[in-house]
Amino acid sequence: MSRKNYVFTSESVSEGHPDKVCDRISDAILDAFLTEEPEARVACETFATTNRVIIGGEVGLSDPSKLKDHIGRVEAITRACIKDIGYEQEKFHHATCEITNLLHQQSAHIAMGVDARANKDEGAGDQGIMFGFATNETTALMPAPIQYAHAILKRLAEVRKDGTEPTLRPDAKSQLAVRYEDGKPVGVTSIVLSTQHSDESQTSDDIRAIVEPYIRQVLPDGWIDAETVWHVNPTGTFVIGGPDGDAGLTGRKIIVDTYGGAAPHGGGAFSGKDPTKVDRSAAYVARYLAKNVVAAGMADKCTIQLSYAIGVAKPLSIYADTFGTGDVGSEAIERAIAQAIDLTPRGIRNHLGLNRPIYERTAAYGHFGREPEADGGFSWEKTDLAEALKRAV
Repeated sequence: MSRKNYVFTSESVSEGHPDKVCDRISDAILDAFLTEEPEARVACETFATTNRVIIGGEVGLSDPSKLKDHIGRVEAITRACIKDIGYEQEKFHHATCEITNLLHQQSAHIAMGVDARANKDEGAGDQGIMFGFATNETTALMPAPIQYAHAILKRLAEVRKDGTEPTLRPDAKSQLAVRYEDGKPVGVTSIVLSTQHSDESQTSDDIRAIVEPYIRQVLPDGWIDAETVWHVNPTGTFVIGGPDGDAGLTGRKIIVDTYGGAAPHGGGAFSGKDPTKVDRSAAYVARYLAKNVVAAGMADKCTIQLSYAIGVAKPLSIYADTFGTGDVGSEAIERAIAQAIDLTPRGIRNHLGLNRPIYERTAAYGHFGREPEADGGFSWEKTDLAEALKRAV
């Protein structure tokens, strides 16, 4: 029997965290290529350090002769990302950092197995396992620790950017230890918040005075009490931050991007990858399926696993686990999923509308638990498959 009373902790990082800067740049470059060609193949990696950004990876276009012109836009895209995040510090500034662009044409051998223009039954872009998860403990059907850890940093970014809190700077991390009673989140036992700031004279107490009201705004009423332990900038001064403080790399925050450790992760990162890469698209559809299972009332909590082989269109396996909370057996859910949706790479992309420039916005504050957007962003958060799943059981 699963535990009902416990404390579970998740962390998030802000859009100014060095790894998230790199995720943002990689996804912005991906969006630029998808804007020009929805079937573009992109695998873009970014590395950032003091006064330096290096971009590498592969791009496949239907007309390779256009690649040089499109790659020429990468520097401007990169600088725009850094500027929007808010980096204007001496050793990492959007206008002066050195940018090296090493993007090149995609391997023809990789393209053979997955190219939809040549193969109607396009195969997966790689082998791998992907997981999706949903739980009814929050209205977003996400685990509470990661959902609120994201929300804290998103709120602090808002007041930093609109000028309400001018001494806050882009690099930040949050961590929440959430107390569960009878399997439901009821409070926080500890709050950890480290944020870059502008003035070396600012103390940890000064920073807590700035951030505490916003943290209280975000967390549910009653979750903070006299027993809650606070650690705000526990090491003291945090003026040197971002890629000048620590190097950043695309794809290093995969637990932050997903469920905060509350569910399995297949190991593949998302950012910088076009949706033929099942690391990304199959993880999105797995979340979509798990969320629709929970939204349909078939279970209180659900994990979905999918597996793929490179060059093979259909998933090798579909696995569901409802942790004993289901009104429907896991085997029935697995059969219903196979009937309700085409889980080939092209089927996923068509169903969720993934061949669109919708990825830059996913790079910070989580790929899941967000509101579906009118232009197709976060389409995997819709619950429009719930009725079809119920009918298929």
